[in-house]
Amino acid sequence: TDEIMQQEIRPLVAVDIIEQLHRQFAILSGGRGKDGAPIITFPEFAGFSDIPDEDFLNVVTYLTSIPSLEAASIGFIIIIDRRRDKWSAVKASLTRIAGAFPGNLQLVFVLRPSRFIQRTIADIGIKLYRDDFKMKVPIIMLNSVSDLHGYIDKSQLTRELGGTLEYGHSQWIHHRTAIENFAMTVKTTAQMLQTFGTDLAETELPNDVQCTEELLSAHTDHHSKLKDELKLAVKQGATLLTCIREPVTRSANSKLSPDELENVATVERLLAQLDETEKAFDQFWTKHHLKLEQCLQLRHFEHDFREVKLALDSLMEGQAGFTDIGDSVTRVEHLLREQKQLEEKGQEPLEKAQSLALHGEQLIQNNHYAVDSIRPKCVELRRICDDFTNETKKKYDILGKSLELHKQLDKASQWCEAGIYLLASQAVDKCQSQEGAETALVEIEKFLVTAKEHQLSNPKEFYNQFDMILTPEIKANAQRILQKLEDVQEMFDKRQVSLKKLAAKQTRPVQPVAPHPESSPKRASPKITRPAGVVCLSVHAGVQSLSNAREGRGQDGVTGSIQRCVFFPSYHIINELIETERVYVEELQSIIEGYASEMDNPNLVHLIPSALQNKKEILFGNLPEIYEFHNRQIFLKEIENCIENPELLARCFLKRKEDLQIYEKYCQNKPRSEALWRQCGDSIFFQECQRKLDHKLSLDAYLLKPVQRITKYQLLLKEMLKCSKNSEGTAELEEALATMLDIIKSVNDSMHQIAITGYEGDVSELGKLLMQGSFNVWTDHKKGHNKVKDLARFKPMQRHLFLYTKMLLFCKKREENTDGHEKTASYSFKNSLKMSTVGITENVKGDNKKFEIWYNGREEVYIIQASSVELKNTWISEIRKVLTGQLEACR
Repeated sequence: TDEIMQQEIRPLVAVDIIEQLHRQFAILSGGRGKDGAPIITFPEFAGFSDIPDEDFLNVVTYLTSIPSLEAASIGFIIIIDRRRDKWSAVKASLTRIAGAFPGNLQLVFVLRPSRFIQRTIADIGIKLYRDDFKMKVPIIMLNSVSDLHGYIDKSQLTRELGGTLEYGHSQWIHHRTAIENFAMTVKTTAQMLQTFGTDLAETELPNDVQCTEELLSAHTDHHSKLKDELKLAVKQGATLLTCIREPVTRSANSKLSPDELENVATVERLLAQLDETEKAFDQFWTKHHLKLEQCLQLRHFEHDFREVKLALDSLMEGQAGFTDIGDSVTRVEHLLREQKQLEEKGQEPLEKAQSLALHGEQLIQNNHYAVDSIRPKCVELRRICDDFTNETKKKYDILGKSLELHKQLDKASQWCEAGIYLLASQAVDKCQSQEGAETALVEIEKFLVTAKEHQLSNPKEFYNQFDMILTPEIKANAQRILQKLEDVQEMFDKRQVSLKKLAAKQTRPVQPVAPHPESSPKRASPKITRPAGVVCLSVHAGVQSLSNAREGRGQDGVTGSIQRCVFFPSYHIINELIETERVYVEELQSIIEGYASEMDNPNLVHLIPSALQNKKEILFGNLPEIYEFHNRQIFLKEIENCIENPELLARCFLKRKEDLQIYEKYCQNKPRSEALWRQCGDSIFFQECQRKLDHKLSLDAYLLKPVQRITKYQLLLKEMLKCSKNSEGTAELEEALATMLDIIKSVNDSMHQIAITGYEGDVSELGKLLMQGSFNVWTDHKKGHNKVKDLARFKPMQRHLFLYTKMLLFCKKREENTDGHEKTASYSFKNSLKMSTVGITENVKGDNKKFEIWYNGREEVYIIQASSVELKNTWISEIRKVLTGQLEACR
């Protein structure tokens, strides 16, 4: 039953019963009763009783399904023509119609047999058997067609019934078959369009140009075929409509029967449905085709973007490697030519990038659906172009200044040589006379005037204007020449003093005496200092550099505020932070991809020293973790968002306070990493990696970048704070700076902690390291011989103290040279005190820098002397916090 219910119920169509229809035992001529009731005629048919019940039912069912519902609801009029037949045929016809007619009946007309006997029998039979026919409608027995004309107009009856209605059965079957065929065509076409539309809607857009082109071509071909099908269907409907209307077209007096008019309406309705379906499909196809074309445009744009981006990245990489500013006029001129070549080389990719960005913006203006994908790429292209242009301008400016500097230095050097030559060429004996001295003075004065032509009237001012581009080598050379200028100037000054004395009028003859040869005063070359604002933080330089960085000291440990020559607005500081952060991220990526990943490359494994095998984690530490934190998706992205809102910068550092602790782990591993590098750094493997990366510096220089980076953060935050004093966000900046200083302190402390030796326990179980530092320590024990021994110790012990939340460690600091490298500190464990059992005396008579820590009811007393009162108070404050916390925990 379920299967039957699920089957599609298809109504009868003419083609299904074409043979039965051609037998013409029942026809729907198109005539109507006075009230519009459809007329079904049963013409004389010799073998009517022999027609199978199924055939009879199918034909009658089909004929009753053709009129409109409105006409069918009035009820059908049946005309049974049995004029040439017998009563038995009339009876059989009525019985069959009564038992199988599927429609609503209104009247039944019977043209009874014309022969007298049969007519008589029919009259008697209809009276006797009327109830047997089970018809609830009148059965009217007619003697002739003229009687029928009294009920139905002649115009609604065929010629066989004495009417004027034109009816051709073959033509009627042809029209019905054509109409139903056209209806099926419309339905099939609509289903095809719907199926194709569904397929289009569910189609996933490809990710490459070729697949998109193939999909667009396939869909366009399919669309063209469906449009051809639509054209054929419309042509078929139009032809059918013409055929149905043909009688009216042929003769103005002809009229279509109601059924023919309904056929016309049916075909017109089907054509209208076809037109609506086509319009809806065309509208959908237009949108889909536009999306496919836009998808193809997008894939072409993305393909071109990748190619242009690759060329631009190569160009920017070449520009980034162009860092040399030259150390001579010849070298700078050569660099300028190279810069010009790089600029010319970049014109083509830059023009392509600008053109592609313009094309992308046109796509956006044309309402492309992938605006969110196109716009960032356009912005990226223009940014890179602007970066290259700006960087090129900067490099031209720097090289121009470098060229000017070296030209002036060359001129200055030549001027010095000429001056020395002039002084050496003035004969001593000729200068003893007044005239000779005056001549020599004139020569010197003329020569000194030329100093202005070489901008040498104020050499230090000239030197300072180029301070931004000076490398240590150029600076040393410039200072050497400036020193030479001062020496030569001093020589001229002394010579002028001597000559002026000689040129003065003499009251007595002057005896010519050859003076001692003048010698230039020997001076120590001025010390080349590091540019203000730069703190180089290296692990193997020891923990002091970290401490210096926290306190604002340089590598030499001299305390002083970090200054810059120019105070930029906060925007420029953030811009510097972002630019250096991008470079930092790229450097980290190059280290990981160019060195760390290559250690797993089977093609290079034979170049890796055996001492380096399986020690990648020691050499690089947690550098991958640092890179993942800084990459474009996390920290870099967050600080880039601050470019428009500088006040948000401090929140970035406060938010990432815990994440930045990863540097502590990196610094703790750094001594092991450096030891491994000293052992294997000169291997061919590292040389090959450096060559592929085209790095100017070796790996160990890049491994120092993370250590230097955390110092850079605190320097930039200091500058931000200077620019933002007494403004909104100052408090957050101060907190962010304090956070960075705490991180540096934590890193600094951890560097000391890992150098502890001889402690048998696990340092990680002692709690958080709060403070560490060196002190003078005296001990006082109440136990007999120990007390005597300690009292004899007038000279204090040098001890390095480590204050943890659970323990205080006393260690002895030792410094050793390692393979000819810098001294490394280690701390030999001597003693420890549990913080749960100690007490403190904050002031000791006679010295405000001393305090006491005693143990077990003053059985053991440690007198500790700090280097300053401030340091002492800081330690007492931290110890008091630990003891107070323990007391509260006990309570």
